[in-house]
Amino acid sequence: MSFSQELWQRNLGLYQKTLALPFNQQLAQGTLSREAFSHYVIQDAHYLLAYGRALAVCAAKAFEADDVIQFAEAAKIAIVVERSLHNGFMQDFGISKDQFESTPLTLACHHYTSYLTSTDWSESYPVVLASLLPCFWIYAEVGKDIVDNSAPNNPYQAWVDTYSGEEFHTAVRNVIATIDRVAARVDADTLEKMHQAYTHAARLEWLFWDSAFEQRQWPGLDQ
Repeated sequence: MSFSQELWQRNLGLYQKTLALPFNQQLAQGTLSREAFSHYVIQDAHYLLAYGRALAVCAAKAFEADDVIQFAEAAKIAIVVERSLHNGFMQDFGISKDQFESTPLTLACHHYTSYLTSTDWSESYPVVLASLLPCFWIYAEVGKDIVDNSAPNNPYQAWVDTYSGEEFHTAVRNVIATIDRVAARVDADTLEKMHQAYTHAARLEWLFWDSAFEQRQWPGLDQ
């Protein structure tokens, strides 16, 4: 069994709970409220900037030149391409630039981005890579399931198409191949740290979607 296969098996229950979240189920049905989706879009745009920075640090720590290219390009995509998608959604859903810029990170978004940043700067390349994988892999698998069950005329079809598209899945497969190659050259202690980093980030993926559905804010903070 490859390292990535073991990762997936260890965290299969967590993935299934993520897939079953009301946010993802209602997104597929097209019944998710505009308010919950708008909340998600704003927070995800904030997240993408931090994720892009984390990918850039990952690129700087990479073992091989090809990996530097892979993650530097991924950093660009996270900030430019996906951010452009969210800008489109913001216009479609009536979210102004001022509204976006004045909306702070939620607890879930702050926790997730802070975890990625701290891991980036304090851990080795293999562990950093493991912490970044859930955002690629879980999004791809959730997107694949949603597109298979998406309702006709789904108002969120553009999101579904982005994360279920072949281009995105090719990028995910490449990252999985990279982590398997990296895992094959590290010691047992590092492998376990990689497992822990992946699981913690996967839990934060769950938390991010759950928070979006509930539209959670900081306690006592007026919006």
